[in-house]
Amino acid sequence: MTTGAPVLLVLDLVGVFAFALNGALTALRGARLDVVGVVTLGMITALGGGIIRDVLLGDLPPATFQDWRYLAVAAGGGLLVAVAARHVERLATPITVLDAAGLGLFAVTGTGKALDLGLGPAQAVILGAVTGVGGGTLRDVLVRRVPSVLSSGLYAVPALIAATATAIVVELGVESVGTAIGAAVLCFLVRMAGVRFDLHVPGPRAAPGWTPDDG
Repeated sequence: MTTGAPVLLVLDLVGVFAFALNGALTALRGARLDVVGVVTLGMITALGGGIIRDVLLGDLPPATFQDWRYLAVAAGGGLLVAVAARHVERLATPITVLDAAGLGLFAVTGTGKALDLGLGPAQAVILGAVTGVGGGTLRDVLVRRVPSVLSSGLYAVPALIAATATAIVVELGVESVGTAIGAAVLCFLVRMAGVRFDLHVPGPRAAPGWTPDDG
């Protein structure tokens, strides 16, 4: 259940690349940043969740800084957007698909790492979800907008589902590369259903006569 398995490592790096593209595109669409800013935002989106996880786990330095491939792939994704923005912009749908895949992989690998280091299932699920959504949250904070994980359609929920599925199979002692990929696929399907059908987590019921402007 770790990224050391070759298949999971490859998929993990694909997720990093997709998140880097997504973060860099956000910089182009919503913030007027230079090339350095675009690449930086892409890297933060791709790597932020894993760094937060490792800091919380006390696993220092974070895995991102122990394996040069993560930094290289993240920087490559951000740089690709910066130098070929006009062409990459047309790939919004494929990037959304890859982003959903990366979300699932990160939730799975984050949960697996937390369990490997001795955390309980509940704590591991939380850290798995943080791994998946942390980078996007940092991205949104940096461009001064409400984090999408708090305001948009199904995003945190699919990550929690994948993390929970991972914790369950590990506790049952039946974990494998296949079950890890299965949990990631489950996250992917839920996330893409949310995108396709514009599904959202229900909001709180406001008191009669209350409006958001009332403070």
